[in-house]
Amino acid sequence: QVKFVESGGGLVQPGLSLRLSCTGSTTFIKVYTIGWYRQTPGKQRELVASITGDGSSYYTDSAKGRFTISRDNAKSTVYLQMNSLKPDDTAVYYCNLAPYSSYWDDYWGQGTQVTVSS
Repeated sequence: QVKFVESGGGLVQPGLSLRLSCTGSTTFIKVYTIGWYRQTPGKQRELVASITGDGSSYYTDSAKGRFTISRDNAKSTVYLQMNSLKPDDTAVYYCNLAPYSSYWDDYWGQGTQVTVSS
């Protein structure tokens, strides 16, 4: 089984930006709907944004206007550009197929930590 690999997290001040990257199975990245999820301690993992194989995107209300999801099929990579970051965006960010199903559990990677703090 091929797990997704996330990168690009870090510590940033409020108002600044980060770009996360997600790599994984070439077929998954190019064909299926890929989502970015995030999780904070004690809370369930939540979907933040997703992108379909034909490029249609979906955002939660908290992400609309600040986050942009995109894919580069040549690099088998899905990105999440996060602008105007807020402390509430602090979480571990993961990518996986979307919408969530327990069938995708084997594909979770280690995630990438995003911390927004002054």
